[in-house]
Amino acid sequence: MKVISGSLKGRNIEGFTIDGTRPTMDRVKESLFASIQDYIEDSVVLDLFAGSGNLAIEAISNGSRVAYFNDVNKSAVNVIKNNIERFNLKDKSVVLNLDYQKCLKLLSQENKCFDIIFLDPPYAKTVLNEVINFILENNLLRDNGLIVCEVSNDYLNDFRDLKRIKEKKYGDKYVVIYQKTL
Repeated sequence: MKVISGSLKGRNIEGFTIDGTRPTMDRVKESLFASIQDYIEDSVVLDLFAGSGNLAIEAISNGSRVAYFNDVNKSAVNVIKNNIERFNLKDKSVVLNLDYQKCLKLLSQENKCFDIIFLDPPYAKTVLNEVINFILENNLLRDNGLIVCEVSNDYLNDFRDLKRIKEKKYGDKYVVIYQKTL
């Protein structure tokens, strides 16, 4: 797994073999980041189910101001911290080790608001509709902000205040990108 573009292009990201995670493959990540490139510069990013930190690291490499990494798996959080240390990204990173619900509640209580939110939960978890509703109800996404979802099937609802701007199938997964409407 490598950083595919930006200031860290070509650097290896540790964490391909973390138990319970499925890293976004490079070809999928390349297509995904080409789709959101215009939204990344100076953005604040949340990767709620971060795994190795692959997506948020790619965002920082492409100009995000700060990225919040969260994962409930302690091994994954240790890998994220190692990747951040190796790439010298401490000043642009916030790492949390919480259940996704506790993380969202904490961010809401702290009045955080994000430009891009990556949602790639373990495929066995069918929580995306619940998570997206919480994000919208608690104003965690800025106007015109993006929610980027990776799912094993296209079971996502349509949401008031969100417009699907991209939907693409890659093998056995879908990438769905929503944009918050004004």
